[in-house]
Amino acid sequence: MKKLLYSLLLVATFLTSVAPAIGADPEPAKPSIEDRLADLEAYVNNTARQTNAPSNIAGPGPGHNAWQMTSTALVLFMTLPGLALFYGGLVRRKNVLSVLAQCMGISGMVTFLWWLCGYSLSFSGSNAFYGDFAFAMFKGLKPGNVGAGYHWISDSMWAMFQLTFAIITPALILGAIAERMKFAAVLLFVALWMFMVYFPLAHMVWSTTGFMCGALNPNAGIKALDFAGGTVVHMSSGWSALVLCIILGKRFGFGKEPMTPHSMVLCMVGTGMLWVGWYGFNAGSALGADAIASNAFTTTTLAAAIAGFVWPLCEWIHRGKPSVLGFCSGIVAGLVVVTPACGFINTTGAVIIGFAAGIIPYFAVSFLKGMIGYDDALDTFGVHGVGGTLGALLTGLLADESVNSVVTGVKDGLFMAQVKAVVVTMVLSIVATTIIAYIVKAVVGLRPNVEVETQGLDLCEHGEEGYHS
Repeated sequence: MKKLLYSLLLVATFLTSVAPAIGADPEPAKPSIEDRLADLEAYVNNTARQTNAPSNIAGPGPGHNAWQMTSTALVLFMTLPGLALFYGGLVRRKNVLSVLAQCMGISGMVTFLWWLCGYSLSFSGSNAFYGDFAFAMFKGLKPGNVGAGYHWISDSMWAMFQLTFAIITPALILGAIAERMKFAAVLLFVALWMFMVYFPLAHMVWSTTGFMCGALNPNAGIKALDFAGGTVVHMSSGWSALVLCIILGKRFGFGKEPMTPHSMVLCMVGTGMLWVGWYGFNAGSALGADAIASNAFTTTTLAAAIAGFVWPLCEWIHRGKPSVLGFCSGIVAGLVVVTPACGFINTTGAVIIGFAAGIIPYFAVSFLKGMIGYDDALDTFGVHGVGGTLGALLTGLLADESVNSVVTGVKDGLFMAQVKAVVVTMVLSIVATTIIAYIVKAVVGLRPNVEVETQGLDLCEHGEEGYHS
C-alpha cells in the first residue's frame, strides 16, 4: 500500500511540473545579440528597426523623440508669440490686439478640429486626395507606439508636430487681411478653409498614399518633393491671402493716409522668434536627430541670413536706405523659400536660394503690389505666395541625391513634377478661397463698418486697447 501511494505521489508531482506547459503558448523567442545590435544601429541611423525578430525596444527612441518634442514646441513658438508679434508690430496701434486675438483664436480652434477629424483627414485612408475618419478623435493614437510618422518617434508626437503646422498655416493669411476683417468672419473662414484647402493638401503632399507625395508614395500621380511645407503651408496661405484680400477690398483710407507699422521693435522681436522657431519647422521635418536634420538646419541658416542681407541691399539701391523692415522681410523670405528644399539641397543650393529669396519677393512686394493695386496689408502674398512658389520650383532644380537618397527615385522629371504641384496648389487655393469668402460674406459678413474700422478693431471687437498713454 505504501509503495502504491508513493508511486501515485511521484506521478502527481510529475504532472504538476509539466501541466503548465501542456497546451500553453511557447515562450516568445528572445532577440539574439545580432538582433539587438541591428536594432541599436537602426536607432542611431534613424532607419527602420529590425522587423524579422522580436525587439527589446518597445516604443520611441529617446533621442529622436526628444528632438521631435523640441521641434514641436519650436513650431508652436513660431505662431505664439513669433508670428503674433511680427504681424502685431506691423499694424497700426489701434489694431495690434486684433492680430494677437486672431492668432490665439486660430490656435485653439484648429487644435480642436485637428483632434476631431483633421489629423485623420490628413493622414489616413487609401484615397490619393483626401483622408477618412479612421483616426478621428485620435482613435488608436498612443504615445508608446511608433510608425504613424516615422520609425523612432511617438505617434502622439507626430500628431502634435503636424498640429503646429496646421495652426500656423491659416494664421499666415492674417497678414493680408489685417485691420479690416471681423473676428467672427476670420474664425469661420479658417474653419472652412482647413477642410477645403489644408487637410486635402496635407494629405496629397505628405500622406503615404498622397497624390503629390513623391517621397513616400511610389504610385503618386505627381512625384513632387516638399520637405517642410512649400506647397502645403506657404503657397496655400499666400495664394489664398491674395484672393481674400482682393475680395475683402482695401482698408478704409488706403493710399490716402499713412498706414505705417506702429512698432518695428515688436516686428524685429517677432522675426527673431520666427527664425529660431523655423529650425523646428525645417530640421524637425527630418523626423529625427540625424544627418538630414543637420543639413536642413544648415541650409535654413544660410538661406535666411543671406536673404536677410540681400533684401535690404536691394532696398538700399532702390530707395536709398536699408530699413529694419527690409531686414525682417528678407529673413522671413529666405526661410519661406528654403522650406520645401532644406532637406534635399546642399549648402551651395542654400546660398542660391538665399539670393533668390532676397531679390524676387522684394520686387513682388515693391512693384507687383503697386501694379495690380491690391491691399496685401503685411505682404503675405509677396513673401509667402511668391516665396513659396519660388521655393517649390527651385527644389526641382537644386535637389541633390547625395544629400538625401529620396531624391534619387524622383530626380528624373522632378522640375516638371514641381511645376504640376505648384499648379494644383494654386488652383485649389484660389478656387476654394473664392467659394469660402463668399459663403462667409453671406453668413456673417466679411468686414466691420467704416466707423468700427476707423476707431480700430481692438476696442470695437475686443473691448481692449494695446496701449494706454
